[in-house]
Amino acid sequence: MKYQVITTDGRAKRAHMETVHGTIETPVFMNVGTVAAIKGAVSTDDLRGIGTQVELCNTYHLHVRTGDQQIKKLGGLGRFMNWDRPILTDSGGFQVFSLANLRKIKEEGVYFHSHIDGHKIFMGPEESMQIQSNLASTIAMAFDECPPSRADISYIQHSVDRTSRWLERCQREMARLNALPNTINREQLLFGINQGGVSDEIRTAHAKTIADMNLDGYAVGGLAVGETHEEMYHILDVTVPNLPHDKPTYLMGVGTPANILEGVARGVDFFDCVYPTRNGRHGHVYTNEGRLNLFNQKYELDSRPIEEGCSCPACRSYSRAYIRHLLKAKEMLGLRLCVLHNLHFYNTMMCEIREAIEEHRYASYKAEKLARMASGPKD
Repeated sequence: MKYQVITTDGRAKRAHMETVHGTIETPVFMNVGTVAAIKGAVSTDDLRGIGTQVELCNTYHLHVRTGDQQIKKLGGLGRFMNWDRPILTDSGGFQVFSLANLRKIKEEGVYFHSHIDGHKIFMGPEESMQIQSNLASTIAMAFDECPPSRADISYIQHSVDRTSRWLERCQREMARLNALPNTINREQLLFGINQGGVSDEIRTAHAKTIADMNLDGYAVGGLAVGETHEEMYHILDVTVPNLPHDKPTYLMGVGTPANILEGVARGVDFFDCVYPTRNGRHGHVYTNEGRLNLFNQKYELDSRPIEEGCSCPACRSYSRAYIRHLLKAKEMLGLRLCVLHNLHFYNTMMCEIREAIEEHRYASYKAEKLARMASGPKD
């Protein structure tokens, strides 16, 4: 990997990252394809057409179904889903949080009951690295626990200490796997994850700990899980400066366009979130004038595209009225077009962000973008 910061504008940074699967221009929004597919009948050809740079896939879900061993036999995720660009796989660590009623945490790892059929699953740092190696993603995330942001401070400290120990095990196992002759991607990268709830002290101390481990990249996890936006921005303010400036910084599971704009201003250059696809499947579409709900009757005779000037497949060919008709008729094409539009909106916004940083006008761009989106209807 070669990661180069091209320029900065305040704390916002514009970088260029070369990987074995292609170049990533940052700041970047990674489109979420949990089970090696974007929800909403969106193909990898579609993703290339709307400017997607990185697809994110889920280690736990692909391990449970179809199975990482089978995907390895088929040549890894890229070949499996016909995606020739970078892929990031999460570690399964978030499922330690989201499937809290189906798991038990031990020092060796986490014991799950499958959310599909209840069968027992064990995943520790080594197993997570092995699964991600089988998937042959470009970037593998370290296995961690995402503690609830409002958990007792003593629990959070205990959890973060264990996450640090798990990270050391991930690093050793990744090095072992990348040295094996039958590993598909022997240049797989490892990103560590900063945790600590909303505690300034734990967050900064943990950031310093993992920064000393010389990883390929660093993520801030455990945010957007119940804390306020202001608390999230504060944690970024105190945490990101303690992570290496010359390595990529990733804010996991975030977020809204406003969250991304604020994250970039604080030095973050990787983002992912299910919002654009999830909202699109419910007829909610993003525009520069605010978010629209195409189920609303006022769009019944609206012959305009979702957004004037947008070059996405939906806006090039179809009206708000027609897409509303498809949604009301429960035709899959309607939600597909909304998802494509939303992902295109996010990817286009990231292009604008990169350009604004390069031209050293990011602060004014952010202010104008936020004001414009806040001025329109959120219906």
